[in-house]
Amino acid sequence: MTPASEFDPQPAGTFWMLNLEEPLPDDLKPRLQARFERVNAEAALALSQAMGLEEPALALERFAAGRRCYVAWVEGTLAAYGWVTFDEEGIGELGLRIRLGPGEAYIWDCATLLAYRGQRLYPALLVYISSELRAQGFRLALIGADSDNVASQKGMILAGFQPVADMFRMPGQPNHRLCLRGRPGAPEQLVSHIRQALSGDEVG
Repeated sequence: MTPASEFDPQPAGTFWMLNLEEPLPDDLKPRLQARFERVNAEAALALSQAMGLEEPALALERFAAGRRCYVAWVEGTLAAYGWVTFDEEGIGELGLRIRLGPGEAYIWDCATLLAYRGQRLYPALLVYISSELRAQGFRLALIGADSDNVASQKGMILAGFQPVADMFRMPGQPNHRLCLRGRPGAPEQLVSHIRQALSGDEVG
């Protein structure tokens, strides 16, 4: 007999949100001195090295496509980074694309270099990004995290983000169809908005 668990929904990730019209954490500081800023194509080489790439081509492509990148510098070393999209972005690990509306931003591909982890650089970078977006008139920031990425989730909580909806793979469905389920207490309007932003045959 096949175990029933093989047909149970499998957690794939969680969407988190931050209302940029509400106050942001103002007491979150990294545990070491760092400088945060938005970088452009001139930083593509340093950024690519931090991303573990041999060539800056991918970073240059992202900049050319209108993506933004924010980083944390520690003693002249690029210690953490995060990318931001405002129109449409692929979510490679899910095989989906998210389509953003006016006033919305999607934060993705964030990482902290191994030597600087555990110093609260990630949540501090998220707060910096959020404050920059709010100053530019954006209303909502979205970010995703794998279900088992506990460290990333802790950083999001410190930065003021709240979990809104969980994504599940449905093994019993064709092509392991994905299902979006709102978290208890999450505004249904926002959950529906995310579902529509991911609209397609792959999401239910």
